[in-house]
Amino acid sequence: MCQLIVNIRSEQELRQFGELLARSLPAATVVALRGTLGAGKTRLVQAVAAGLGVDPKVVTSPTFVLCQHYQGRLTIHHLDAYRLRDLDEFLELGADEYLDGPDITFIEWADRVSACLPEDYLDVMLEVVGPQARRLILNAHGPRNRETLDRLREAVER
Repeated sequence: MCQLIVNIRSEQELRQFGELLARSLPAATVVALRGTLGAGKTRLVQAVAAGLGVDPKVVTSPTFVLCQHYQGRLTIHHLDAYRLRDLDEFLELGADEYLDGPDITFIEWADRVSACLPEDYLDVMLEVVGPQARRLILNAHGPRNRETLDRLREAVER
């Protein structure tokens, strides 16, 4: 497993990081998002979406609708497992199609459906360290996402 830790001090830095992540993500990538309420999971998806040409204002938390879709340079599926009772309910959403599909799929509260995640995915843990400050801990699972994390590391270090 390959890891990258990024310290974010402001909303602007989160937006900048999200745009770097957008440039680093290839198609057919699953991004598992973890963190407490208010940690910035949806904000990160907004920033990545902006980097892919989607108006970030249309990106909202899918907590109550469970799944949202956005079309930019790549298609984004944005799922939320917070309110799901079990894995079967997650699969009934058609999540397996998104996990194996050609698009980018973000899953908020992914720890609740970890048994469904593919072998190759990017795990992002968001930790609150201050009013606007966050620590992002990214772990690459699988060879494709190790390459993704290597590209992202190079971009962050520039």
